[in-house]
This record gives sequence, C-alpha cells and structure tokens, in this order.
Amino acid sequence: MIIVCGGIKGGSGKTTVATNLAVMRAAEGYDVLLVDADDQETATDFTIQRNLRTNDQAGYTSTKLTDDAVRTQVKRFSNKYSDIIIDTGGRDTRSQRSALVVADALLVPFLPRSFDVWTVEKVAQLVGEVRAVNERLKTYFFLNRADASGQDNADAVEILRDIEGIEFIDVVIGSRKAFGKAASLGLGVTEYKPQDAKACDEITSLYRYVFSF
Repeated sequence: MIIVCGGIKGGSGKTTVATNLAVMRAAEGYDVLLVDADDQETATDFTIQRNLRTNDQAGYTSTKLTDDAVRTQVKRFSNKYSDIIIDTGGRDTRSQRSALVVADALLVPFLPRSFDVWTVEKVAQLVGEVRAVNERLKTYFFLNRADASGQDNADAVEILRDIEGIEFIDVVIGSRKAFGKAASLGLGVTEYKPQDAKACDEITSLYRYVFSF
C-alpha cells in the first residue's frame, strides 16, 4: 500500500495521521517507509525525536523527498517495503502531485470548519486531474480534530458525503490533547501513557479502515 496523507489546507492534522499510521503499522510487524514530502519537515522532526527516545529503533524507516523525487524514489522503494506512507504539505504542490501519481490511496483529513470545507471542491478537482494518469487512486475524506459536540461536525459530514468520486469515511477523530502530547515525545497516541482511550479508539478505527482497502 502506498498511502498519501494530503490535501490543500494546512493545519488539518495530516502529519499526525501519517505518523500514527506508520507507528501502528510497524508495531504489527510490517516493514514501513514514512516519506516526508512536506517542506515543514514535521514528520522528519517526529522521527528524530522518536529515534532519540528509542536508541534509533523507531520501528519504521523514514526519508525526506521532494518534487519529482517523490514519484521516482517511491516507485523504486515500492517492492522493498510492505507499506509506504507519505506526508505532504497543506498545499497543491509538485511534491504532492508526484506522490499521488504513484499512490493507491489519498487520505484527506478535514476540520469541521467553514474554511476547510470550502476547499472540498478544489481537492476533488486535484484528484480528478491526477486520476487521468493514475486511475487506481482512491480518495477518502474524514473529520479530524473534530468538536466534541455542536452542529459543525454534522454540517461538514453532509457536504463531504456528497462529493462525487470521493468516499467519506465514517470515522471521526476528535481534537484531543493526547495527540499533541504523544507527538512531542515521538510517540504514537496508542503508545502514550496515561492512555487516552477515546483517542486510541478513534485512530484505531481509522487504521483498521485504511488497511482493509
């Protein structure tokens, strides 16, 4: 599986999703490559912190790639690793498009706020353009950093469900401090102690959905 955590809006939690999926997949014994294709290099920083805590035993391999190198190197690595997870920036970049050309799936986290929801059609347009060269690309929307209550979640779901050619995953990941606390230590939220049961349940639900494609 080659999975891209992407989109065109920053701050939606793409890196959090990518790093948690990589940690969880590696913990199950799979040989995972985490590709940082974001200029901010947050996934790389996470891995550095993780290696410091684990004596260079992050559990997965990490590399930094940009632009066309994302496409060419990921194709080269695809036979070496069980799964490749690519973290891209929150813009329509050359790196992201290169990743999507070789990807099996694009995961797009959305915050249930108006400015994020307004980007839905732009994401759909991007996906349509990429599918001209990568017909197998599947795309999935889901809510991330969602409110505990309120109408915003329901309004966002209604919009996301109606986008043609893109599937909405009925998994909601809440805005929980445990994700940030775990990331600052180079840990997945399922590894962080004391455990936040709701955060673990939410990311596990997404993980199970993603790796049942």
